[in-house]
Amino acid sequence: MSEQTRTGERIAKVLSRAGIASRRAAEEMIAAGRVRVNGRKVESPALNVTPADRLTVDGVAVAPPAPPRLWLYHKPAGLVTTARDEKGRRTVFDALPEDMPRVMPVGRLDLTSEGLLLLTNDGEIKRRLELPATGWMRRYRVRVHGAPAPEALERLRAGIEIEGERFQGMEVSLDRQQGANAWLTVGLREGRNREIRRAMEAVGLEVNRLIRIAYGPFRLGELGVGAVEEVRAKVLRDQLGLDPDGQLPERAPSRGAARKLVRKRPAKGAAGDAPEGPGPGTGAGPGAPARKGGATKAATKGPRAGAGKGGGRRL
Repeated sequence: MSEQTRTGERIAKVLSRAGIASRRAAEEMIAAGRVRVNGRKVESPALNVTPADRLTVDGVAVAPPAPPRLWLYHKPAGLVTTARDEKGRRTVFDALPEDMPRVMPVGRLDLTSEGLLLLTNDGEIKRRLELPATGWMRRYRVRVHGAPAPEALERLRAGIEIEGERFQGMEVSLDRQQGANAWLTVGLREGRNREIRRAMEAVGLEVNRLIRIAYGPFRLGELGVGAVEEVRAKVLRDQLGLDPDGQLPERAPSRGAARKLVRKRPAKGAAGDAPEGPGPGTGAGPGAPARKGGATKAATKGPRAGAGKGGGRRL
């Protein structure tokens, strides 16, 4: 038995690991009086709980955290990365296979962006992978309208300031000029809201297609549009440094911790290679059929339960 098991963990962290919500959202649930431990309403998120305690949220028992899992999802354009949308738009959770367990997105891709979106059942993994301190590189194929001047690309590499907000330097390479459009490969570590679109606009370029092809060591490769594929448990343990109990180490994995990209077999003209034609070379263009059987067989089935805005879903 680990020391944490004997002494307990903060209740917000336990709820997060169980996939109920992020730590911040769990603290908001506690403040709203929605969480009880052994039948008593929790007054403070500073409370430590152990596996022997019985937790409920809105009267529903919280199951012990399942082993941490991670999926690669090829998000199509036209979906929002949220559990519920106030405008009634279709979300990524509406499009996931019915046998997926409750999952949460790691970061976001906006409505018109495509490509790799990581999904996890573990709130602590989500939190850790989103931390700026983790510093994992996110790579994108970006199509812009215009002919990028070398000076414009140098500005992006050096870092620019937009409306008082300083953006770190990006890795930018010009892959191909194709008529009125150009394809770029862009790498960044911060991942701020609409960062690439805003930065490109600041140097006179308009983004008309944006596809994430890698998030740290995890790569889109040839995964079909709309398909889901689970990362093998051993790969997940190796890449995130999980301990025998399936928990993350106290310190975030360093930028150099990822030894190799997980998906080794990109499709022809795939991510990381210069595109041969008008598409980004991810193995499928917009509107291409999803690869069948993408969801893992080990996914659990069960009744649906909403997770709140920004969370995942339990199926």
